[in-house]
Amino acid sequence: MKDKIDVGFIGCGGHSWRNVFPALQYSPVNLVATCDLDEERASKFARQFGALRHYSNHHEMLEKEKLDGVFIVAGYNDGKIMHAPLAIDVMRAGCHAWIEKPPANSVAEVREMMKVSEETGKFVLAGFKKCFFPAVEKAKEITQREDFGTPASIYTRYPMGLPCEEDRIQKKGMMNILDHIPHPGSLLRYFMGPIESIYIEDERMNGGAFVSVKFVNGSIGMLHFTAGQSGVGPLERLEVIGKGANVVIDNGIKLTYYRPGSRGPYGATPSFIGPDDAAPIYWEPEFSLAVLYNKGLFLEGFVGEVTYFAECVMKNEPPKKCGLDYALEITKLYEALCGPSRQIIRVG
Repeated sequence: MKDKIDVGFIGCGGHSWRNVFPALQYSPVNLVATCDLDEERASKFARQFGALRHYSNHHEMLEKEKLDGVFIVAGYNDGKIMHAPLAIDVMRAGCHAWIEKPPANSVAEVREMMKVSEETGKFVLAGFKKCFFPAVEKAKEITQREDFGTPASIYTRYPMGLPCEEDRIQKKGMMNILDHIPHPGSLLRYFMGPIESIYIEDERMNGGAFVSVKFVNGSIGMLHFTAGQSGVGPLERLEVIGKGANVVIDNGIKLTYYRPGSRGPYGATPSFIGPDDAAPIYWEPEFSLAVLYNKGLFLEGFVGEVTYFAECVMKNEPPKKCGLDYALEITKLYEALCGPSRQIIRVG
């Protein structure tokens, strides 16, 4: 890659070690500096991943280094995620920002990032990796085809539980929801657009729930929290229904496109095998070749989101997906999930 952007990296923890730093080698980025409150850790990461310098204070890094963008993978401080204030510092220093999920603690924080983005002309891309899964990107392309029809409904399953109604309203035990709702929430936003309202029906044996979703465009969805399921069973499923067609993704990698077709007249069709041009299309990695597409960094979207950020920085164009508009909708969804059961809750 001849053209690269110069980047700094704030946050040298376990997640960034396993998933984000390794993705940089496949993307058009030049890692200039690392930063962590633990200077020794920042130094070790710099040596491991080839950064020229390291810092323990992000203000010092932003002042001394000439950077195009900054990656931010921060933890929680007194129960608060630090991505929003760090992204604001980065934008005010003249850099674009990539932030890991969750993007913020509240809608107010996202709106503050949007305000600073408008003032500085710098953008923020949120690390909603699900939107960069190869299977998800292919499914999105399929749902935009004329023969698929306008997506009318969506089902997404995620292995998570909701706290009881009383705790949700008081935001007790909601940190796990804040941390994980970006995964299914980003898929709802990617395929169907902004949410208008939700309705929660939950059970108290395990914390499982059905969250019925109504989208602004009139389509509907179901978010299924499968708390109580086996730890060795399938974790996730996504299905989008069009008009006479549907697409299904199991566990983020197995993609099936059920093309428009028919089984034939009821009661008069001798075989379940239909015509070839209406047969389902199925994709799945084979995991037997040492190629890029079989690497988890690609299958789980990390390389895709890092590369997309770099491309947006090069073009100096805000992201068309997973920008602050996505962050706002997902944080609105989180705040709505802090509401009561069996009532229509307006989102936003």
